[in-house]
Amino acid sequence: MDLALWITAGLLAALALAGGVTKTFVRKETPAAFHGGGWTADVGAPFVKTLGILELLAAAGLILPAALGIAPIPVPVTTVCWILLMAGAMMAHGRLGEYGLVVLNLVYLACAAFVAVGRFGR
Repeated sequence: MDLALWITAGLLAALALAGGVTKTFVRKETPAAFHGGGWTADVGAPFVKTLGILELLAAAGLILPAALGIAPIPVPVTTVCWILLMAGAMMAHGRLGEYGLVVLNLVYLACAAFVAVGRFGR
């Protein structure tokens, strides 16, 4: 079970890192040109960058506290925040009719819920 939690948290962290780097360091217009990035056309660049920074923090919060053994609570708290972020992403993609991405975000949300339950249960 612990291995499954580590693998799931690692995959979520990689996803958060990739999304965070893209949203933080790439111009807002670039993601808008790709499938799933259309929501960026409706919001300002500071909002996109803020989401990117939150995703970078999530990437660190999913792995570092448990890997370093410094505190048991940040990992499940980060996963709960990730669940909220994915719920927002599902609403944004749903408004744009991108139902495939809604399902993908639901999978990410379920993975985060698995990690949250697994880590809170300790």
